[in-house]
Amino acid sequence: MTDTLELASYGPVIPVIVLQRVADAVPMAEALVAGGVRVLEVTLRTPVALQAMEAIAKAVPQAVLGAGTVRSPADARAARDAGCRFAVSPGYTAAVGQACREIGLPLLPGVSTAGEVMAANADGLHFLKFFPATAAGGIPMLKALGGPFPDVVFCPTGGITPETAPQFLALDNVRVCGGSWLTPAAAMEQQDWGRITALARAAAALRPAR
Repeated sequence: MTDTLELASYGPVIPVIVLQRVADAVPMAEALVAGGVRVLEVTLRTPVALQAMEAIAKAVPQAVLGAGTVRSPADARAARDAGCRFAVSPGYTAAVGQACREIGLPLLPGVSTAGEVMAANADGLHFLKFFPATAAGGIPMLKALGGPFPDVVFCPTGGITPETAPQFLALDNVRVCGGSWLTPAAAMEQQDWGRITALARAAAALRPAR
């Protein structure tokens, strides 16, 4: 993959995953893929995240694995070394952007204001994560950004639910949504992989609201 915009071709939702146990990584990834969700964003929010990424990269090659919560050049390099094919950052800094370009790791950077969109655009990035989506203005904010930035498309993430996702997906400048509902903490704790497959299947079938 050379451009994060390719991620949108795999389906309408990118799961935002927090893993607490390495042992859960592979069966969780397999459950999502079985439900038709191949793009997986595993966040760097836990001590086991990098080990979990390595396990998924080796055992579930059909998954398009990415690292979330990339906040520094060191995070980007660690994600690449763990086998990730893209990176997602909660915000954008030129340092993270440069590091990702240097190591050939496509970046989906987070933005929530017009100034942040301009900073990312200045470094050649036009597919951006709108985060935290609902707290930062949701659908009205995305519509407003569409005026001055007609060449920018977004992946809104943060506070989106299966009920609101179709409304976001209906926007002209939204290509895909990010969501944590595909891997709920209770299902992960109970290793209820069947539930995760069912949630993935429902997410993969989401369509824009008309």
